[in-house]
Amino acid sequence: MQGARKKRLLTLLLMLLVLAGAVSAVLYALQQNINLFYSPSQIHQGEAPLNTNIRAGGMVVEGSVQRDPHSLKVSFEVTDFKHQLSIRYQGILPDLFREGQGIVAQGVLTKEGVLEAEQVLAKHDENYMPPEVTDALQAAQ
Repeated sequence: MQGARKKRLLTLLLMLLVLAGAVSAVLYALQQNINLFYSPSQIHQGEAPLNTNIRAGGMVVEGSVQRDPHSLKVSFEVTDFKHQLSIRYQGILPDLFREGQGIVAQGVLTKEGVLEAEQVLAKHDENYMPPEVTDALQAAQ
């Protein structure tokens, strides 16, 4: 009887070890793909991690869009009406991107406090604003 109990216990421990390994592998993979949203105020306060993929957004500041005439590089500022965040992007901006409208940019925050965006998302009609931007604007007021 002792041999059978010992064998069952070892089997159970082995299964728990394999399960723990699988769970840790899944959590590690998910950690690499999580993109948390930060408002310009949160970034200004140092809450956003550097050199990690994040999402940030707000209203595009009027007169802040600067385009490089020789490339697809563009830089602009977004605000939550308390603080501003500089964003640099290389690529074609969405057709609905314009000053005074809400956007969300996904990219990496540099030491200088500039978001190097890989993707810029704009609203899809005149009444829509991304939920994260709406929440951040309401929290900032």
